[in-house]
Amino acid sequence: MNRRTLVLFLAPLLLANCTTIPELGAMADKGGTRQRRIVVKLAEQKAYLYHRDKMVAVSPISSGREGKHTPVGRFSVIEKDIDHRSSLYGNYVRSGKVVKENIDVRKGGRPPGCKFEGVPMPYFLRFTGAYGLHAGNLPGYPASSGCVRLPKRQAKRFYDAVRLGTPVTVQR
Repeated sequence: MNRRTLVLFLAPLLLANCTTIPELGAMADKGGTRQRRIVVKLAEQKAYLYHRDKMVAVSPISSGREGKHTPVGRFSVIEKDIDHRSSLYGNYVRSGKVVKENIDVRKGGRPPGCKFEGVPMPYFLRFTGAYGLHAGNLPGYPASSGCVRLPKRQAKRFYDAVRLGTPVTVQR
């Protein structure tokens, strides 16, 4: 089997496992951000971006794990923060070195001389309370503390495509 035949044979198999992410292209630059909405489908572990009722992007997600569920309902983007950091989850750091990692500031004490450093949540789109969409780790199942994590590239895409007030619907 020559190389070209091999590529033609393997390409559909490899692409079948990838999530198709249509490029927003010029749409992000023309027409503003009106008539856009985000739909998160927890059962599918996917987020969808719509423009004028046409799906323009889809992304895998990791939503809230057992006991830390992502809220379901109709919301809107109430904050955009490109360099957001968690105020609840992170590490205690002293002189630039992590002393205690993966902590919840509401549980346990801070070691002497340490400061809290929140987990980075780039391209944060807050939609209610402490919950939002942002770039983060996607292990392939619900694993967050309630936020909706997206791959960094898609998180930036969603962030750039919406504005404050954009509708966000989270479905089971």
